Amino acid sequence: MAFRSGFISIIGRPNAGKSTLLNRITGEKISIVSPKPQTTRNVIRGIFNRPDCQIVFIDTPGIHKGKGLLNEFMVKEAVSSLSDVDAVVLLIEAEKPMADDDRLVLEAVKGLKCPVILGLNKVDKVDKRQLLPLIDEYSKAYAFREIIPISALKGEGVELLVSTLTALMPEGPKYFPDDSVTDLPERFIVAEMVREKVFLYARDEVPYSAAVTVDKFTEKKDIISISATISVERESQKGIIIGKGGSMLKKIGSSARTEIEGLLGKKVFLELFVRVNKEWTRKPDALKGFGY
Repeated sequence: MAFRSGFISIIGRPNAGKSTLLNRITGEKISIVSPKPQTTRNVIRGIFNRPDCQIVFIDTPGIHKGKGLLNEFMVKEAVSSLSDVDAVVLLIEAEKPMADDDRLVLEAVKGLKCPVILGLNKVDKVDKRQLLPLIDEYSKAYAFREIIPISALKGEGVELLVSTLTALMPEGPKYFPDDSVTDLPERFIVAEMVREKVFLYARDEVPYSAAVTVDKFTEKKDIISISATISVERESQKGIIIGKGGSMLKKIGSSARTEIEGLLGKKVFLELFVRVNKEWTRKPDALKGFGY
């Protein structure tokens, strides 16, 4: 049997479940998730390996109508991921009717020469009879190669989706070693895990004004020492991140450290700092400095 390999972009509006799907397919937590939309800011690559194939899945920021340089960057990242891929999974929420952001995603895939699969996600939350009108609406909007109901969270339908995508991959080489699950550096994943906890625990607009950088990553025999900085735009946001008596920062650090230890397989000493970088989301140089 010939070996198959290729690249697949996962796109959709914010909070469609793209990161959850990537993590489900790879069996590893590569992409951070939270109940808040627009958690993913960068393109995240996860590597799926089987004896007969290797697929690089590309998780993308949600495509949406948003103002500001950071939102523009995220949408540009998502759209640019569609070039030079072998297939696309367009993910929608089965519990929600087609909205303006979904139409933006449909516009993004028009003209693509590669096959596009529609994934109806979160089917565990709806009566299956509700899917038929939604399937009909999307079928009229675009000629999808396949339409597959799934639950990325519970795994329902994911094996069928992966098998369908594998069959679409061309014969090709193995791009990464068998034990690879991502091509992202450890520092990036560590920063993302800290940022995820900011999204989970901080309130209101604070997570959207937060960026995380890893300043020090020192690996010794039995422990890894990590120093990271959470940057926000205003003093009031800094106070929220730190919390009364440092309680919020301790909560963020403790939760992140547990996950980082699971990722790295070693005991971790994690030190967090918070600083104000005024209006960084509006400054091109600052955005570039944070990797956006």
